[in-house]
Amino acid sequence: MRVLAATDNNLMEQVSQGQVAQLAVLFERHHRALFRYFVSMRRDPELAQDLVQEVFFRMLRFRTTYDPAGSFTAWMYRIAHNAGLDDARKQRPDVVDIERFLNLASITPGPEEHAVRGQDLELLRRALDQLPADKREILVLSRFQGMKYEDIAAVLGCELGTVKVRVYRAIRALEQIYFTIEKEKVS
Repeated sequence: MRVLAATDNNLMEQVSQGQVAQLAVLFERHHRALFRYFVSMRRDPELAQDLVQEVFFRMLRFRTTYDPAGSFTAWMYRIAHNAGLDDARKQRPDVVDIERFLNLASITPGPEEHAVRGQDLELLRRALDQLPADKREILVLSRFQGMKYEDIAAVLGCELGTVKVRVYRAIRALEQIYFTIEKEKVS
């Protein structure tokens, strides 16, 4: 007989009912994605580790507020979003490291292609660094964390249409900054 793995919603529901040991399973499933999220927002691996621990501490602390009818992922990232905001209030710089999240082609590029990719990545990183934190976050959630717009709406506490508009505007702003930087580089 085959035993099915519990879903994230089932596990968190068990945690909310007092079976706190189940949080370890959720940690194993999600700590890497949360780490990537925080590193992409702040470019500080040590801070990212601290914030991941803070998210799971808050999940434990606020376990009774979990609604199993909702999306676990959206609830978890809402906590992560709030933990990040709380930390940002401590006057830490907002920067992003996008290189970890770009899936470059698996073939080995030649020297010229490698140089062009490196330059493009550096321009993209610089452009992302210049985006306001809210636009950077929505791009990280949608493009690099692969979250559904519905879940992002729950994380940010806004409507689905608002998320779509914000993603569109963030992409346009990133595009404009990128090409401005690129023009400056050529000049």
